Amino acid sequence: MGIERILIVDDEPLMRNFLAEALKRGLYEVSVAENGKKALSLLKSQSFDLVITDMKMPEVSGLELLRKVKEILPSAIVIVMTAFGTIENAVEAMRLGAFTYLLKPFTIDAIEAVIEKAKEHQSLVQENTFLREEGKGPTEIITFSPSMRKIFEEAVKVAKTNASVLIQGESGTGKEVIAGAIHAHSLRADRPYIRVNCAAIPDTLIESEFFGHEKGAFTGANAKRPGRFELADGGTLLLDEISEIPIQLQPKLLRVIQEREFERVGGHKPISVDVRLLATSNRNLQEAIAQKLFREDLYYRLNVVPITIPPLRERREDIIPLAHFFLEKQCLENHKKLMTLSHEAEQKLSEYPWPGNIRELSNIIERLVVLDYGSTIEADHILLDSSALRSCV
Repeated sequence: MGIERILIVDDEPLMRNFLAEALKRGLYEVSVAENGKKALSLLKSQSFDLVITDMKMPEVSGLELLRKVKEILPSAIVIVMTAFGTIENAVEAMRLGAFTYLLKPFTIDAIEAVIEKAKEHQSLVQENTFLREEGKGPTEIITFSPSMRKIFEEAVKVAKTNASVLIQGESGTGKEVIAGAIHAHSLRADRPYIRVNCAAIPDTLIESEFFGHEKGAFTGANAKRPGRFELADGGTLLLDEISEIPIQLQPKLLRVIQEREFERVGGHKPISVDVRLLATSNRNLQEAIAQKLFREDLYYRLNVVPITIPPLRERREDIIPLAHFFLEKQCLENHKKLMTLSHEAEQKLSEYPWPGNIRELSNIIERLVVLDYGSTIEADHILLDSSALRSCV
């Protein structure tokens, strides 16, 4: 996958030859067309990953060709070349789905840099499509960080077992995403995947939520109700923010893990379950143990395989790919034409410490799309937490 086959469309022989020779040295398979009509003929008979076309051509204009490329090869990336006098058309091409434009004349370094950026974009789109079509998790995994790639590889390995996994990390780092990937790659992938946010359930209801209750077990229990463990039987149960489980309920949770059975609230008949447990926490559980807020024996039962996700500020190579991913996602969801980030905007995002991690980045990109600053988001459009900036100086 990625960019392998490139079509160059330009009516100037010198430009065609210049680009073709340069890109062939990069080991790309290159085809050329001297006009839009010839390009359309090639597009109907061959497949291309990338099309580089001039905006101003006889017979079939660059804009017309762009529309046809998107019809014939929707996944192909289109880069438009333009002279200063036709830059308005290039901006219109961006609105119609072009990846970017290059102002003539340009250097080999410039085209290579744009193609590298296009590769990154293509990689995100392909991974997103694969994960969505193959069911590899409830949320897409986007990373170019070596540390995160290693974590994901370890998660896939442990997924094939029944071992309990404890995933720790700051809020917003993607703990649930890793948990979803573990279930999706497991032998239980076609069985239930039940998630419960332990922090969102009142202490008085959490036992009923976990284990269910019998009719009449307490005021308001008008019917028998299965709990999350019962619903997850045969599959996976994710206990999100497990540090928030009340200390008095932890022995019952430990018993379920050890004996694989429990009783509903108000019931007396043991119910056996086969559940694979995953847990997440944004708190240091060893500190919670020292403070008598978490049982040590429960911790060791859950922590068979520990995974710690680094904050976004420690994997800065993921910031821009994630920003582009969220930008494309939000444009689609909000019915906006695809927007791009200027170089200065990318630099501003890269330098920010992201105390709220990926969730904060996602929220900021959503705000930028909703406010609609046009086809290109500039650095001064991005409002960041000044206190967080001061803290990293």
